[in-house]
Amino acid sequence: VPEVAQRILKTLDRPFDVAGREVFLGASIGISMYPQDGHDVTALMKYADVAMFQAKKDGGNRHQFYLADMTVAANQRLALETDIRRSLESDDFIVHYQPQVSLENDCIVGVEALARWQHPQHGMLPPNMFIPVAEESGLIEALGDWVMHAACKQAREWQETTGILIPVAVNLSGHQISDRLVQSVGNILEKTGLEPRYLELEITESCIMSHTDETIDCLQRLRRLGVKMAIDDFGTGYSSMSQLKRLPIDKLKIDRSFVRDVPQDSNDMEIIKAIIALGHALDMTIIAEGVETAEQRIFLARHGCDVMQGYLFSRPEPAAKIEALLLSESCPVSYTHLRAHET
Repeated sequence: VPEVAQRILKTLDRPFDVAGREVFLGASIGISMYPQDGHDVTALMKYADVAMFQAKKDGGNRHQFYLADMTVAANQRLALETDIRRSLESDDFIVHYQPQVSLENDCIVGVEALARWQHPQHGMLPPNMFIPVAEESGLIEALGDWVMHAACKQAREWQETTGILIPVAVNLSGHQISDRLVQSVGNILEKTGLEPRYLELEITESCIMSHTDETIDCLQRLRRLGVKMAIDDFGTGYSSMSQLKRLPIDKLKIDRSFVRDVPQDSNDMEIIKAIIALGHALDMTIIAEGVETAEQRIFLARHGCDVMQGYLFSRPEPAAKIEALLLSESCPVSYTHLRAHET
């Protein structure tokens, strides 16, 4: 059986000619065996499908034999997918916000919206527990719209109740990059009454690099709406200068993996300095993620990083706590984003 699977993969590895164009295909093969995995066609097909899903999850273009514990994992995933659908209808998801702070004057210059799930049985779940399932099941667009609407609505409420005009950043999944996204963002801004300049959309570098032409077109259309754009996890996606200069990007966010070992790791420090220089050369704002120590903050400030985000200043918190922080005299809002009555 493995030999047959490998022959199939090898055959599909060769390019196909379609209307004069070369097309490359891959395959994910799931295998179940009689009698150990099942005694009828229905069971064997079901388990082969479970194995195929695992092959895709592991990167694709490979074969995978069915293992009994895969059924447990598949059932858990299916239950989680069902729960996501129900929770979207019942508003069990919530949004926490993490401040972004100027390294020049310690003022808050923005907040990032981060989804949390108040699961009825499992309690508060972080994004890594449900975002992959939402992506795989096709629910990420609905979830992404929900988070964006909640964040824009909250930013508008802060403007009305506190007079503070603070931009809010929302993460995008690569699965959301499509023509539909542009229309959805426009609709959400219209419904919530938030001006586009106070919405910032973050997309990972790896996603941009793997969908360059389609992504650039989508980002340019979003920019024309007036929203800001940021590359998240920068430094991990192998982007080139030629690609980067084509993108309508306002900010680069240095991935936390480079910040984590400052000042112990000299290589990470050199990479950070290079990213800062690159971003500034392209007239972009540089944000460092995962800042947790005073030493990291000092290093970043010394080398011209513009903004920090991390536990050193604040963990992600519910909107009420962030509002109190925005109004605190000990933590002023940057005059880059003036209070409403002063603009």
